[in-house]
Amino acid sequence: MTTQIPVSHMVFVRARSGCSKQLGARLSTLVAPSRQSPGCLHFALQQSQCDADLWLVSGLWTHQQVMEAYFNSPAMAIFSALVQDLVVSSLDFHTFREVSAAQATEGCLATVHKLAG
Repeated sequence: MTTQIPVSHMVFVRARSGCSKQLGARLSTLVAPSRQSPGCLHFALQQSQCDADLWLVSGLWTHQQVMEAYFNSPAMAIFSALVQDLVVSSLDFHTFREVSAAQATEGCLATVHKLAG
């Protein structure tokens, strides 16, 4: 039996100058259908508090296969449309998987120091 490991994605989207409201409106159309996608545990759209042109689209999925299926869904066409319509200045897309403490420190001999607090 294979254990399914939750995975996530984060997309930082920067609007072209003067296009932030339009970008936010178009990205907001992803929220409801994405939350209803099979395997979606969480989906959010956020705008930076200190940079009105910077948006974050994030999702948490039950496992890799459902996240990949979502990436291949028609909903993802919005990103190419935003680029083609010259609404987006940049896209920075990342996917993540959970790791144990042992996996996170594997091969690392450095001592962990508390920096603050």
